[in-house]
Amino acid sequence: MEQRFYLGIDNGGTLTKAVLFDAAGHEVAQASESVPLLTPAPGFTERDMEALYAANCRCIRRVAEESGVPAARIAGISCTGHGKGLYLWGRDDRPVCPGIVSTDTRAWEYPRRWREDGTADRAFRKTYQQVLASQQVSLLAWMKDHRPELLDNIRWIFSVKDYIRFRLTGEAYAELTDFSGANLVNLDACGYDRELLALFGLEELFDRLPPLRRSCDRCGRVTAETARLTGLKEGTPVAGGMFDIDACAVAMDVTDEKNLCVIAGTWGINEYDARERVKNGSVLMNSIFCLPGYYLVEESSPTSAGNHEWFTRMFLQELREEAAAAGLSVYQYADRLAAEAPDGGERIVFLPYLFGSNFNPRARAALVGMDSSHTKGQIIRAVLEGIVFCHMDHIDRLLANRPRPDAIRLAGGAAKSPLWVRLFADVTGLPVEVIDTAELGALGCAMAAAVMAGDYPDLRAAAGGMVRVRERVEPDLEKTAAYREKRRAYRKVAQALEPVWGCL
Repeated sequence: MEQRFYLGIDNGGTLTKAVLFDAAGHEVAQASESVPLLTPAPGFTERDMEALYAANCRCIRRVAEESGVPAARIAGISCTGHGKGLYLWGRDDRPVCPGIVSTDTRAWEYPRRWREDGTADRAFRKTYQQVLASQQVSLLAWMKDHRPELLDNIRWIFSVKDYIRFRLTGEAYAELTDFSGANLVNLDACGYDRELLALFGLEELFDRLPPLRRSCDRCGRVTAETARLTGLKEGTPVAGGMFDIDACAVAMDVTDEKNLCVIAGTWGINEYDARERVKNGSVLMNSIFCLPGYYLVEESSPTSAGNHEWFTRMFLQELREEAAAAGLSVYQYADRLAAEAPDGGERIVFLPYLFGSNFNPRARAALVGMDSSHTKGQIIRAVLEGIVFCHMDHIDRLLANRPRPDAIRLAGGAAKSPLWVRLFADVTGLPVEVIDTAELGALGCAMAAAVMAGDYPDLRAAAGGMVRVRERVEPDLEKTAAYREKRRAYRKVAQALEPVWGCL
């Protein structure tokens, strides 16, 4: 039998990627491209939807050409991408407006208003999740109030990966892992709920929600136009795909309840899969997991590695020459400086709230406790520690609802840094395992394509055949105790600044 391949397409908050894998999960070829982020007003983060689709096509074509794999041997395609945000397709067969990315905060007042008037509590009885400013319901409510002229033109309400799949196939679907985490799906009924939309004042948009499908369902085939633009074979089947946090989880073989999944990327995602939802309101989100019969229990906020990327870009560019002379990237060189600084000994506290916080939508980032004696390495280390501390706040809420996990499976930018992997182990007091691929999101959705194509019976079997652990780091429990003390200082700083945010 000829070897078969699977294409995973990943549209995150910063990059578009296309990655081709074989049936054993080995990467064959990959291409990526950055699509400019548009910030037309404070709190707005958008992307041109046509430019985004064009970037996807270019990446797919490069992979098709560079891999040397005949298009006929690509047995399936699947998409993943950031959740939340909003991508609207119009009745005029064009984007209604720029796509809205998950870091957008323009609608921050709507969750607060809905908490105060009881709407959020009533919605929770159907969705078992809190309302976020970046979810479709908040953004649609904002649009209804501020851009009402656009609503009549809406034909389909998409997440980013459902939009890209629609452009590849011409068929409109909404996939459950995304939409069940957007306050759009009744988790008990596992479907749309007109009363739920009415709670948010959006009932008139009910018929703009695409039909729901699951991750491994076939959701169309590559069109002739897509084949022309990408080099794919017309008729290649396309799977439903999944929200990137689900894709990363299955690509780390988090397919049972043993381990926690932590993703340190643009958003800090902390999650586990379970047979039952957490209904007591103590966690941020419950959604439908890509593995049938399971839910995904999630704590998240935009407080993770995106803060480190911004800090490096803004303040560490002068290190590039030194880094190049040492044969390192600027991130690796910054890690070296941070590793030479005392771990937890210096009381510099970084609040990683550049793109929003985990407790107050108006909070802002801060470095507190610096004096003239501090070195660049100590400040860099404080930035890394602050991000891990914020993850730990989320992890604490998850652990209050489940047994202690065997390990943390770590993904995102942090998984590429030995120092950051060590920090996660020492701060959490748990072993940390890293998977042997750099493209977890693309691998997870490629696994869905392999299941759709019939080459694996389900995602658990696909994980068994396509996932390998690269390394395991055990915690230093003496350092765990020291970090527990520094976390207390971190929390005190965050609490002390709480009255300030409304004044800025």
